[in-house]
Amino acid sequence: MIEKQKAVVLSSGGLDSTTVMAIAAKEGYEIFSLSFHYGQRHSFELVAAKKVAIAFNAVKHLVIKIDLTTIGGSALTDTIAVPKNREKNQMASGIPITYVPARNTIFLSYALAWAEVLGAFDIFIGVNAIDYSGYPDCRPEYIQAYEKMANLATRAGVEGKKRLRIQTPLLNLKKSQIIQKGIGLGVQYEMTHSCYDPSEQGLACGECDSCILRKEGFLEAGVHDPTHYMPR
Repeated sequence: MIEKQKAVVLSSGGLDSTTVMAIAAKEGYEIFSLSFHYGQRHSFELVAAKKVAIAFNAVKHLVIKIDLTTIGGSALTDTIAVPKNREKNQMASGIPITYVPARNTIFLSYALAWAEVLGAFDIFIGVNAIDYSGYPDCRPEYIQAYEKMANLATRAGVEGKKRLRIQTPLLNLKKSQIIQKGIGLGVQYEMTHSCYDPSEQGLACGECDSCILRKEGFLEAGVHDPTHYMPR
């Protein structure tokens, strides 16, 4: 019996990372799901991430606690209002205040450490260079640079055993294409959570950048949006 290759999959419980996990599972990887309690505004995404890990039979779902509120500087980790009802051109015009400084670098570093311990050579992350809301750590040049660094910084890379890969299967897809891909893989998007600023009951606000991109994605994909939004 051929042993499955292991993969660390970064999971926020959102639409993109869930689709990525579905892709990794379809490709036959043994899934190790990694999420973070980093001081974000709410814990609904972690509840969703747990459901996603169970749905895709992850061997383990690890939640690491780090406190980025001590650094602040983001509407997701500080007492800064989340922008609402922005146009697509506004989202693409600069780095938004919902950007968490160095978040993907921090998350990938933990994923890299876990991959070393597991003997895994693949890390999956749901970054996207099209509908990415202006985040600098979602760009292809960033991922390429991080992968190069990872292979310089790890035992396996230095010993030349096998090259570690940062896998970004959604990098060049529009949100609607991501949704269509996920539907084709049987993803149940009702278990995911994307909103930056949900109600106390976990209802999506429908007005933050993430909600807007999600709503437009489902509409363009011609797929029913199962998200529960706050009444307006």
